[in-house]
Amino acid sequence: MTIPTLGTYTGRKLVTDLQSFGLQLGDDTSGIGRKGGAGPSDHKTITIAGHTVMVPVYTSGARHSPFQASPPDQSGASTLLRDGQRLGTIHFPAAPRFYGRSTADGIPYWKIALLHGRDTLATTVHQTCIRYADRRTSCQFCAIGQSLEAERTIAYKTPAQLAEVAKAAVELDGVRDMVLTTGTPNVIDRGAAVLAESARAIKAAIDLPLQVQCEPPRDHNWFERLRDSGADSLGMHLEAATQAVREKIMPGKATVSVERYMQAFASAVPVFGRGQVNTYILAGLGDSAEEILNLAERLITLGVYPFVVPFVPISGTPLEQHTPPSADFMKSVLAPLGQMLRNANMKSTDIRAGCGRCGACSSLSAYEA
Repeated sequence: MTIPTLGTYTGRKLVTDLQSFGLQLGDDTSGIGRKGGAGPSDHKTITIAGHTVMVPVYTSGARHSPFQASPPDQSGASTLLRDGQRLGTIHFPAAPRFYGRSTADGIPYWKIALLHGRDTLATTVHQTCIRYADRRTSCQFCAIGQSLEAERTIAYKTPAQLAEVAKAAVELDGVRDMVLTTGTPNVIDRGAAVLAESARAIKAAIDLPLQVQCEPPRDHNWFERLRDSGADSLGMHLEAATQAVREKIMPGKATVSVERYMQAFASAVPVFGRGQVNTYILAGLGDSAEEILNLAERLITLGVYPFVVPFVPISGTPLEQHTPPSADFMKSVLAPLGQMLRNANMKSTDIRAGCGRCGACSSLSAYEA
């Protein structure tokens, strides 16, 4: 990602600042917002000088952001300002065409899968988690139940539904890859079984690169089963870099320790290939820049791509008032991480499918250049 100059900003600095501060909207924009969910959320998609990124807009922090956007015109064009000073024009992409369709039983396609970034389709197959209902075990940042309660999705997407929507998204909107994640349904396969079933149905319907995401299953043979079902890449998300922060922020998930994850990564990389196993790390939960970078170095050595994203507090969660990381903190992580990835010749553009390939929730790919 290399973004041309916009006003007083050049390249990656603008995206890093926008994703840290968020964006005030003069009026809500057309399309379906990304509210709630299992991962970083409360975002809208914007395009800056031809590059599509996700920027938080529905958070308390965004309401006080120095960045503002005017209501978009009919083409989606909007004026971006900082502290009232015009920086240039951004665009809010129109809703994808597949959003206008529904299944035979009347479920809108957008309740089954959503477009992320420019051309990545994403879904949470099981919109429930064994830990979510009890805040003593749940991830304190997670809002997987909110979108379900608000009827913006359904609890379980069948393989047939996912295949139907994926095929339409490719044919109507040029989708290039798909992410299948899940709430954790059990402590045995941790969702791998339902992901394999879903991937198999999608690949039978359309040749679309797929990433599956779950916690490390107890039986590492699931990695081969997931690959054989059609998964092209794998995401196993640590979220935080150190065991201490994980135990504080995600007490249930932290029972699967950092070292257990490292063992799983070592088993998964030979199956999927170097750079095709990713982990999501939320900067700003309490880990220092040094701790994040130390972990990233270990991951890269194993062949795992560490996708570092600024933490965005989601309304209605225990961490909704948590201060997000500053733009300076993000630069102190992303700049050396980008250098590590360059030295290892591990590039987001080589990832076949998934969050790292999409890259819209972080400016990390700009630091790889």
